[in-house]
Amino acid sequence: MSGKTVNSAILLLVLGNAMALVSDVFIKLLEPGAPILQFAFLRCLITLAFLLPLARKIDRNNLFSGFRVHAIRAHIHLVGLLCMVVALSNLPLATANAVFYVAPIMVMVLSVLFFRESLTPLSVFAVVSGFFGIIVILRPMDFNWAAIAALGSALALAINAVMVRKLPKDQSTVHKLFLNYLLMVPASGLLAAWEWQKGASWQPEVLYIAAGSAVFILVYNITVLLAYRQVDANQVTSAEYTGLIWAVAIGWIWFNEVPDWWFLVGSMMVVVPLVLIGLNQRRKAPARGFNPVPKQDEPRNRAGSLSAGTTL
Repeated sequence: MSGKTVNSAILLLVLGNAMALVSDVFIKLLEPGAPILQFAFLRCLITLAFLLPLARKIDRNNLFSGFRVHAIRAHIHLVGLLCMVVALSNLPLATANAVFYVAPIMVMVLSVLFFRESLTPLSVFAVVSGFFGIIVILRPMDFNWAAIAALGSALALAINAVMVRKLPKDQSTVHKLFLNYLLMVPASGLLAAWEWQKGASWQPEVLYIAAGSAVFILVYNITVLLAYRQVDANQVTSAEYTGLIWAVAIGWIWFNEVPDWWFLVGSMMVVVPLVLIGLNQRRKAPARGFNPVPKQDEPRNRAGSLSAGTTL
C-alpha cells in the first residue's frame, strides 16, 4: 500500500482511521478519576521519543523558526488533548467522535472570520446542518461538561488547522510535530506536578495507556502522510469519515455502546454535507494521471483533511 493510487490511498485512510480509533480506545480505558494531567505529560514525552529516530528530517539550524505560532498551537493542542480525554472518558466512543467531526465545519467558520474567505452555498449548508446535527447528537437534555469538552476538542483541532497557514512553509511534518510536542512538555509537566501535589497518586497503567495511545496516533499520521503525498486530497478525503463507522463498531463490540436514532440522524447531518463537499471538489478537479512529484509533506487529521499536527 504505497498510497500512489487512489484505491491504495483510500485503503490507507480507512486503516489509518481505525488506528486512530484504537488510540481513542486506550484513552477510554483510563479508570474514573485517573490522573489525566499525568497522562497528557507522559504522552507528550513518549511521542517525542518515537519521533527521535526521524530527527534527520528536523532542521536543527532553524529548530525554533516560527516559535510564536508553534507555541500557541502547542498549548491549544494541550487543551484540546485534555478536553478529548474528558470527552472520551464520559461519552460513548461514537458520540465523542461524531462531535470531533464538527472540526472541519469550525474551520470553515474560522476561515471566514480571520481570512475573509467566502463560503459556497454547499459550505453554508454544511455549517448549518452540522450545527443542528451536533444539537441532535448531544440533545440539550443530555448536555454536560463531557459534551462541552468534546466541542472544546473539536475547536482546538479547528484553530490549530487554521494556524498552520502561519507556520514556515519549508518545515517538514516531522519538524512541526516534534516542535509541537516539545513545546507542550513544560506546561504539561507543570500541570502533572500540580496534580501530583494535589494528591493524585502515580498509576503505572497510565504509562501503558499513554504509550499505546501515542503509538497508534503516530501510525495514523504515517498512513495519512502516505495517502496524501501523491494523490489529490479531494479524491480520497471522504474515506476519512470511515472513522465514524469504526467508532460505532468498536464502541458497540468493545464497550456495549449501542447507537440510538438520535446519534444516527445527527451524525448524518454532520458528515453527509462534508462528504458532498469533497465529492463536489473531486468532480470539479481536472482529471489527471499519477503525479510523480510528491505533494507538500503535510498530514491531515481525523476531522476531515485538516492540516499538519492537528491530530490529538
